[in-house]
Amino acid sequence: MSKEKLLDRARDELFSHINRCGVLDAAEQDQNHWMEETIDYIGERYPDLSDGDLKGLWEIGIRFCKPAIANRRENTAKKMADATAV
Repeated sequence: MSKEKLLDRARDELFSHINRCGVLDAAEQDQNHWMEETIDYIGERYPDLSDGDLKGLWEIGIRFCKPAIANRRENTAKKMADATAV
């Protein structure tokens, strides 16, 4: 398998883990700890990835955990409550 496809597969697996594990709602310190452990795991699963590749995956994962626009339930619930109150 080409390195590009391997990196794509590892990235997709990382995003899948992020979505399933609920890390999006965790505190920043917990997200960093979770990401370090998950990147170590991905490094074991994909030994052909370089340290630079794994660092890039860590950075992408952390950015994914901190969206530019917060989509938390309480924000949506507030907006829905305001909309029905009118």
